[in-house]
Amino acid sequence: MVEIKITRKDKSIPLPEYQHGEEDAGLDLFSAEDETLLPGEYKLVSTGLSIAIPPGYAGFVYPRSGLALKHGVTVLNADGVIDPGYRGEIGVILINHGTGAFQIQQGDRIAQLIVQQVARVRWQEVENLKSTERGAGGFGHTGIQ
Repeated sequence: MVEIKITRKDKSIPLPEYQHGEEDAGLDLFSAEDETLLPGEYKLVSTGLSIAIPPGYAGFVYPRSGLALKHGVTVLNADGVIDPGYRGEIGVILINHGTGAFQIQQGDRIAQLIVQQVARVRWQEVENLKSTERGAGGFGHTGIQ
């Protein structure tokens, strides 16, 4: 388990939490403000939280499937990345793909946060890459929909 330091602008906003204990990968993030998203509109929604992710880890902000299915609301820049050096407030860019206005109330669950260990990369430049069966095929090259 990773311990992460966190601050809240407003103590009435819940800390990110797992809804189903060890069965969940993501911690729910809550809105720190009331907001309305009109159809096609996107806005940065405040969580009121700042966190200190340790080196070797990163936070990833993912949509909530229930908001997407029931309202057409999702995270615009999914997956939003929170780097270990970032100390500002976590904001979630939500977009309304639905047909009606979507009301966000302070304390509503708006996204989920997954903290993962990330590998550091050191490039090794070579003249050619080892060939594989797939090769350069991508972007639906198999013809399977």
